[in-house]
Amino acid sequence: MLNVLIVDDEINIRKTLTVFMESRGHCVRAVSNSRDAMAEAERQVFHLAFVDLRLGVESGLDVVQLLLNAFPWIKIVVISAYASIDTAVEAMKRGAVDYIPKPFTPDQLELVTRRLSEVCGMEQRIATLQEDLNRIHPEITFVSRYPSMQRVIELARQVASSEALVLLRGSSGTGKTVLARTLHTWSNRADKPFAVISCPSLSHDLLESELFGHVKGSFTGAVRDNPGRVFSCEGGSLFLDEIGDLPSSIQPKLLRFIQEREYERIGDHKTRKANVRIIAATNKNLDKEVKEGRFREDLFYRLNVIPIDLPPLVERPDDVVQLADSMLKFFAAQNHKSVAGFMDTALQALKTYSWPGNIRELRNVVERAVILCKTDRIGLDLLPESMVTKAHTVRLGDPLTLDVIDEHHIRRILASAKSLQDAAELLGIDQATLWRKRKQYGI
Repeated sequence: MLNVLIVDDEINIRKTLTVFMESRGHCVRAVSNSRDAMAEAERQVFHLAFVDLRLGVESGLDVVQLLLNAFPWIKIVVISAYASIDTAVEAMKRGAVDYIPKPFTPDQLELVTRRLSEVCGMEQRIATLQEDLNRIHPEITFVSRYPSMQRVIELARQVASSEALVLLRGSSGTGKTVLARTLHTWSNRADKPFAVISCPSLSHDLLESELFGHVKGSFTGAVRDNPGRVFSCEGGSLFLDEIGDLPSSIQPKLLRFIQEREYERIGDHKTRKANVRIIAATNKNLDKEVKEGRFREDLFYRLNVIPIDLPPLVERPDDVVQLADSMLKFFAAQNHKSVAGFMDTALQALKTYSWPGNIRELRNVVERAVILCKTDRIGLDLLPESMVTKAHTVRLGDPLTLDVIDEHHIRRILASAKSLQDAAELLGIDQATLWRKRKQYGI
């Protein structure tokens, strides 16, 4: 679906184009002059505009220039009953992408609209791909053997295609941003923009400006207009991370936007509209925040339509192994290294660690281990000291393989023995066997 602006002083042309476009599922606004055209373009994002060359006493070429100077992404098609090569060339010089003569046929409109719709879609896909490349993060697959995580995935799939607000709840690093992006990818808005705003990371003025935009001179440092993320995400999704930290002065403005789809930029009294789906996340107990007066109750109820609780990583030890393997492959490829996997002791350490930083902490641990690895497998020596200390706490009777117990015992003997010969004698093996086991375990 495209947002289409029609600028023509003939009412019959406006009606004809409006009926045609709306019958194809597009959203249309039709006006007769440049002033109204600019006013409409400031209220909402238009992908395509049809501009008549003669608008009473105005020149359509000047309108083309005005629109493109302010909104350079709009694809403009010039229409005229006075078609000539010279006017067509001049229209293209001003930035128009196509030119059709009056009277035009439905086939001509169908052809130009379909072509420009494909161009708009391609540009949005390229922008999304570019953003993904810039992020350079390993892909997190939402597959789990744990019922708590399976319920999260199933609920996310169910609500992705709806327009309902989703509130992702969970401790820091559990993958809320990744799930928000996945919800967008699974939705009907997948080919439209997706953006993230971290509520705690910006001051009050900067956060409101980032969200709704501002006009030049509206506050100190506002040296140019900023359209805001709501404007740039037209048709797509906006993820508000850690919304529990949203300043109280901005909360009613967000509530209004959620309810009415309307907002104003800082320093501007013009009311604008936008079609953007809000996905929010928090690691706070918003019920408690409401009771203590730090979060608006009405905003909470609007956000809490579909709450999804992400379980911490410590509750999913087997998922840790799967995620770590996926991250290892990613970072090995990124760093051009041949790392086949983890040693059993390292895997055991990953599974038994508490992971207070959840997936974010796991990512950092695996990336560091891959960068420092000099063999084809990651051992305990490449994991953080806090994990290694806990991993060394092994007791007879623990649910561990003989290889894991063997490695732990050899490591302890080597740490206390004066020499390799003393260690071999204490272990009851020859030095050749000890050398082989050290190589096997990466000691």
